[in-house]
Amino acid sequence: MDFGKVLTKEFLLSLEGRINRGQYWAFILIYIAGAIVLGIVDGILGTGGILGLIYALAALYPSICVLARRWHDRGKSGWWTLIGLVPFIGAIWILVECGCLPGTSGPNQYGADPLAPGA
Repeated sequence: MDFGKVLTKEFLLSLEGRINRGQYWAFILIYIAGAIVLGIVDGILGTGGILGLIYALAALYPSICVLARRWHDRGKSGWWTLIGLVPFIGAIWILVECGCLPGTSGPNQYGADPLAPGA
């Protein structure tokens, strides 16, 4: 997995197209690593979590974009991201659908298969 691709403007800010599970998990790992680092810095500086809050707000739109593109890979509308607003069930649904299940094979209405050769 090319972590550099996950940090590009197109990857983080576009609602168009599809991403595969590997790219999705790479984003999640980078996000969690950033949150951990900022949590440690918050603790050292005694800022009361303000850096973590700023980080979460700054990562909100990129997180929505990445999740919507993962839904696209599953052949579903990016609006499925809103299932995350349902307590407990929403998080499990997203974990299973976006994190565990493979995307649709071949092109779909959202674009070419990200795992296809040359994609």
